[in-house]
Amino acid sequence: MTHSGTARRTPMAAEGLADRIVHLTQVALCAPDLPSGIEPTLDVLIQDTAAVGSAYFHLEAQDLTFRVRAAAGALPDGPAMQAIVTHGLPAGLPLLQALRDSPVPLYFEDTGASPVSAGFPELGVASLAAAPVRAASGELLGAFLMHTFVPHEWHPDERRLFRSIGATLATLGGRLTAERQAHTAREAALRALGLALEARDQETQGHTDRVTALTVRLAERLGWTGEHLQALRWGAYLHDVGKIAIPDRILLKRGSLTLSERQAMQRHVPEGLRFAQALGFLPPVALHVIQDHHEQWSGRGYPHGRRGTDISEAGRIFALCDVYDALTSTRPYKAAWSAQEAVAELQAQAGRHFDPDLLPVFLDLLAEGTTAQPTETGASTGGPGHAPRRADRR
Repeated sequence: MTHSGTARRTPMAAEGLADRIVHLTQVALCAPDLPSGIEPTLDVLIQDTAAVGSAYFHLEAQDLTFRVRAAAGALPDGPAMQAIVTHGLPAGLPLLQALRDSPVPLYFEDTGASPVSAGFPELGVASLAAAPVRAASGELLGAFLMHTFVPHEWHPDERRLFRSIGATLATLGGRLTAERQAHTAREAALRALGLALEARDQETQGHTDRVTALTVRLAERLGWTGEHLQALRWGAYLHDVGKIAIPDRILLKRGSLTLSERQAMQRHVPEGLRFAQALGFLPPVALHVIQDHHEQWSGRGYPHGRRGTDISEAGRIFALCDVYDALTSTRPYKAAWSAQEAVAELQAQAGRHFDPDLLPVFLDLLAEGTTAQPTETGASTGGPGHAPRRADRR
């Protein structure tokens, strides 16, 4: 990017600034994530101040670094900037330490003249403005920076705009941080519930995580992204949650199930759906996994006997991954099949159990070696004819 100075813009009238701040606040409050809420703000700074570039660095709790979450305009070139983009700004940087204690933005007309802005002259940044972004508790969430590559005196109208925008970003950062913490807690709780059910059902250790990861990779290959992918993952964690209602004498029975016991086992699907709906926050895609993962393309599945594309895509995707992992894992009632044996079974069931259009995509994924291998595999006892997968347990 070109390092050049920028002539100072005409000062914005007070009423124009107010309108701009109201608009940016509305954008920030409606934003689904930090980048989409912040980028319009960064663009305004470059348009209405002498800044040639601007960026927002957000504190990542896991490694206590401040990482770029949004940027606009001209950023410094060179290895030092690349290191910042890759690894973030360390929390011990003098500027960040100063922002922790400062209730207002800090301005540096000459970054080489202050120890607080140490490190920035080496990046080619001559003048800098930095605003703290805080949670309601006062905790520093991030740092909002704008810069020039030639010395510049930050004028009152530029400072007023920067200070006001910093307050807007604090609102956005606080809200989205709280939402992310709530999301993380939900994700952990759903996964923990899935693992608990896995242990009770005496499944091979790691089934929940393996089948969830495989389901997500297949969905990504099909173009799933964002919230739909998250919902699919949540549904995968809870696909067998209804087994919580199945008595141990049936769930843990070693021998074959009677007809009445098999019917009772199949009740785990509606029971699971009832439980999941009671949570109150699971999106439809997650519920589709729980509801449809035992339906079959031919209509011979349960609980509703749906067929073809009447089965949700989430259910069809998950069914493929679930059966593959079941086949290639050791269970109390069977040895693990080899990958080749499992693939042969899936191919034999295309258009019967599985969506025939999804199967080639899944097999391509397997062939590329991007799937996790089962953690417990045993010598096959001879393939499908000799290693029944005990469908009454699923």
